[in-house]
Amino acid sequence: MIRRLTLNGCASYADRSHWYLFVTEEIFFNHMHISKSVVVGTGFIGPIHVEALRRCGVQVMGIIGSTPEKSLTAARDLGLPTRLTSLSQVLQDPDVDCVHLTTPNALHFSQAKAVIEAGKHVLCEKPLAVSSDQSAQLVQLASQANVAAGVAYNIRFYPLCQEAAARVQDGSLGNVIHVQGSYVQDWLLYPEDYNWRVSAKEGGPLRAVADIGTHWLDLIQFITGKKVSKVLADLHTVYPIRQRPIGGAETFSGSNAPRETEPVDVNTDDCGSVLLKFEDGTPGNLWVSQTTAGRKNCLRFEVAGSDQALCFNSETPNELWIGHRNQANQALLRDPALLSSQAANKSSYPGGHNEGFPDAFKQLFRAFYQYIEAGDFSAPASFPSFADGHREVSLCEAILTSHQQQRWVDVNA
Repeated sequence: MIRRLTLNGCASYADRSHWYLFVTEEIFFNHMHISKSVVVGTGFIGPIHVEALRRCGVQVMGIIGSTPEKSLTAARDLGLPTRLTSLSQVLQDPDVDCVHLTTPNALHFSQAKAVIEAGKHVLCEKPLAVSSDQSAQLVQLASQANVAAGVAYNIRFYPLCQEAAARVQDGSLGNVIHVQGSYVQDWLLYPEDYNWRVSAKEGGPLRAVADIGTHWLDLIQFITGKKVSKVLADLHTVYPIRQRPIGGAETFSGSNAPRETEPVDVNTDDCGSVLLKFEDGTPGNLWVSQTTAGRKNCLRFEVAGSDQALCFNSETPNELWIGHRNQANQALLRDPALLSSQAANKSSYPGGHNEGFPDAFKQLFRAFYQYIEAGDFSAPASFPSFADGHREVSLCEAILTSHQQQRWVDVNA
């Protein structure tokens, strides 16, 4: 088990915060060096998994691309071993404990199934699968195989998102009255912007909702402790025809070099709104967009309670707004000495030393590998599980049905 040390007994705030940083990180890293993992997928998110795993003290045995050549190139670029160049080799290697899947959505089901059947732990990027039939099968397979199985909804692990959840749980907000928020980006603003996610064949029938909307939905259900039971959706495809680069394009490459393109039909969602009804009747709403100029990666939520309200913006992740009726509003800056124990446990650095996107992956992986180390895979997961991933896929299906039929639809998870 991972030992947890407290902040008690330090002479000052400065001493306490720096001592916390040093001791908790050092103990975890020393303890977890025995874990050995491989990342599958060499695009935008694969190297992010590699970096976060290294920060957690997990030994990365390799990274796997769509061809042996891509595997070797990515491994060399990242300073990783080059012995493993295919998923089949990884599955047969007894030294590999866990596989991280960061491949296109359409591959998640078959690859996760193969990893589980090989008896290895698996952490899969979202969405878990492209249909609820597939995701339900994966939940059952993981349970029967007695392995750890998680989905990379990393935004739960921003310390101030953990703080928001703790404040809802301890009653600080009073009763939750309603919730609202958005997740907006601009990387698909122009018709010349293209990525495999645009294709329903590779990414599934939903795009903005499945790609970023499920992050928000997972987060808000985690914070409120309430499940979404009904949805009413209205989605929109801004560009029914996009220009696809011939030869492919790298996500978020930032390249403006001229490219030869070809027109392709697009029917996945660029943006849309979803009204929500939670299981206890609490109302909510979500706006998603990948075509909002200037918003690079902006997840925002506001939870309104009968006593207080909370607001968070992922582009300023070290600040949590606390709203009041009869006193001045507050801005809580991330500082483990000022947070609940739940949030402080997910905060590695002292106040004033910002934590962000890469740190959220590190904290997710810490929770996942601590769970593996504990060895009880029937225990409640301390991370987004395959069951959570299945619920998000079911939500996506309900949202798509609602959009197509223009009516409220029950979530069948």
